[in-house]
Amino acid sequence: MENPQSKLFVATAGEALIDLIAQPDGSFAPCLGGAVYNLTRALARQSVGTLYLNPLSQDRFGRQLAAMLLADGVQLARPQPVAEVTSLAVVALDAQGVPDYAFYREGVADRAVSLAGLLRDCEAATPEIVATGCLALAPADGAVYLPWLQAQRAAGRLVAVDANLRLSVMPDAGAYRAQVLAALQCADLIKASDEDLAGLQLPGDGALDKARQLLARTTAKALLLTLGAEGAMLLLPDGRQWRGHDGAAVTVVDTVGAGDCFFAGFLTALLAACDAQATHPLALLASLQAPQARQCLASAIASASCCVMQSGCVPPTAAEVAARARGVQISAA
Repeated sequence: MENPQSKLFVATAGEALIDLIAQPDGSFAPCLGGAVYNLTRALARQSVGTLYLNPLSQDRFGRQLAAMLLADGVQLARPQPVAEVTSLAVVALDAQGVPDYAFYREGVADRAVSLAGLLRDCEAATPEIVATGCLALAPADGAVYLPWLQAQRAAGRLVAVDANLRLSVMPDAGAYRAQVLAALQCADLIKASDEDLAGLQLPGDGALDKARQLLARTTAKALLLTLGAEGAMLLLPDGRQWRGHDGAAVTVVDTVGAGDCFFAGFLTALLAACDAQATHPLALLASLQAPQARQCLASAIASASCCVMQSGCVPPTAAEVAARARGVQISAA
């Protein structure tokens, strides 16, 4: 495997797997996936220099995962494949295209990662943002990812964490909730869906109240709340908030990877604003003004819309997001 070379802005760490998606005839179609893998691809396809930190398998699926990352322009911190097999997820879609998952992740390649390796690779690459979430927040891997996040925040990098709960596949729901909340304490930017907030059993009436409670419990500088067909919100600790939705018609094929593309769209726009103002993402997020907030939220919503209109996670390009973002409606909430 050979790595493309470009300036790195984001380093991602977490799962890369094969989604075996149930078909109407009872068969299963293999698709490249995993929340962090999707986020990584989505960033690179929007022209963000991105480093994927986890190893990939030498098996057929691992080679496919690596080839797609490289084709999208992602750099691999671990370009040499490992002997462990590729993670699998069996995915069933309901009538609305919403996925339900079962995971097979013992002795797999993307978990063959160490704290020392993550720290070493980030020190060498010096990204401005590190991002993780979903299965990386499982208690079984807490000794790797939690101290890594703490170290990245101490190093002055923007830490972005997507809660992206998978309660149905965790053997100890209480321990899992505690681990997710501990990871969110390390975050400068939190992304959570209304379903995530319900799963975390936060106090409050409704998703917005729960999101405010979560933001108040952490030291995060911003929280992204996704609300499915009702759009999304951006909340800041000072009480400012914006709500947005796609003003154009969205024909949903399935929602696989929509949240990952949403997160990538926001981070991409944040980095573009940093470039325009010659500032670090952490500084910009800490002093986010209305024009940048609106632009970032619109980019996130547009990115998700582009994703749901295709089968599986096919992240949009920067040009596709920019075209779609023109129709996104944002208002102060």
